[in-house]
Order: sequence, then C-alpha cells, then structure tokens
Amino acid sequence: MRTVCGVARRVRSLVPRGARQPGRVAEVLPLAGGRRPLLGEHMGEQRRGDARLDQVDRTACGSAVLVALAAWADPAEMLRLDGEAVAGAATASGTTVADAHGVASGFGARYDARQQQVHRQTNRFWPRALGTTPWGMVRWLRRHVPGAGPYRVRLVDDRSRADLTAALDEATAALAAGRPVPMLVGSLVPRHYVLALGVLDADSWRVYEPGSGRVRALDLRLVRQRRTAPVLGFHRLHALLLPPPGVGARRTGSTAARRLEG
Repeated sequence: MRTVCGVARRVRSLVPRGARQPGRVAEVLPLAGGRRPLLGEHMGEQRRGDARLDQVDRTACGSAVLVALAAWADPAEMLRLDGEAVAGAATASGTTVADAHGVASGFGARYDARQQQVHRQTNRFWPRALGTTPWGMVRWLRRHVPGAGPYRVRLVDDRSRADLTAALDEATAALAAGRPVPMLVGSLVPRHYVLALGVLDADSWRVYEPGSGRVRALDLRLVRQRRTAPVLGFHRLHALLLPPPGVGARRTGSTAARRLEG
C-alpha cells in the first residue's frame, strides 16, 4: 500500500512540471571560519557539554534536525548554543564556566530551549502536537538560516522503484557535495524526521536519529525494502528536503565542507 506522501507524489507526477535533471544540486556554500562541530564524525551517541543531542520531546524531531542543520550553516547558531556570551562574561569576572571545548555550563538547557523555540516558529498555524510539516521546515530555513541555501520538499513514492531510486540518487548527490539532507519517515503516515549527514560508501549513509541522539549507518537497501525501523524508527520513506536543482554541484575543496559542521 502506498503511503500518504506516496499517493501525493503519484498525483503530482501526473501533472507536467518540466524536465528536471536528477542528481544535480545547488552549489555548496563555503563554510565560514571559526566553526565548532555540533554532531561529531563518530558513530553512536552524540553529546556536547552536559547533554545528549536528542530531541527535547516526542514532537520535536523536526526541530532537532533544524537546529543541527542551522549549526552547520551558521556559526552564530553554535555561539548561541555553546553560551559564548556566558563564557565571555565569566572569563571577564575571573570565573571559569566553560569546558575544554569552550562550551559554557548549561548547554543542555540552552539546547532544549532552542528546540522549543524552533518548534514554535515552524508551527504558527499547524498544531505543534502534530509535529512539523516539511513545508514548515523549508520555510523556517529560508527565513532563519539563509546561509544553508534554499531547500525544497521532495515527496517520495516508495512503492515506485523508479521514483525511489531517483530520490535516493538526488539525496546521495547532495550529500556527496556536502549538503545534509533531512528525511521524513513513518508508517502509512509521516511520523519522524532524521538527518542524513554524509555518504559512507556506495550504498550507505551516516544518519542522525534525534530520538536516540545517535548517528547510525543506514544501508540504502533497507530503504528500498521498506525495513528501516531498526535504524530510523519507522519503515517507510515519505519525503526528503533537498537543495534545489541548479547549474551543477561543486565541491568547496574543504574537508569541513563535506561533513556536518556547526
């Protein structure tokens, strides 16, 4: 049976929309200097300061993904989360409140509060108890994180081998070019956001799952077989948030540009 988003994708496919070139993504923006990573390169649990980097409540998976994506695109996001002003004031007064990585105490409270703020901003009309729509995610990025570049909602019909293959190819191209890709998964209805961070090998990605606060390896064969629940929490892929088709992807030449950095 097709998912809700699969049905919507099939209906949209019947409407002529002009030719698109799959696998082409917008140019990667150079990463500004002075950044510190939010999500690490290692697999497994992600921690910073005094906190595990998981979603603050059961409806905030989209907000946790947006905070991670904002940290990759905008150095100010990490300054806010790490409590740069708090650490600076403490240093001026002769008190040490920051750890060896420059993270001021109380990171967990700031991280949770930021997720809640993002959740409010993305759901002004949509009920927050129902999570966040992918269009709300895209609007929030455009308004609050212009440095990430524009993203678009790409619905996926996971019962169509051709459509699923095309969607995964587009996402792989974006990841290879240094662009993280939010993913919406669920059952017959969409339920949960995760964030693809990069390509591990020819058929697997590194994916951040905010419910557990862990980075996991996702074998793309599980996506094709609709069996991703052990990794992502749900079996079905509903949608991707992708950079728009552009004049062609380029690499920045910086190693940092090919990983999710804050």
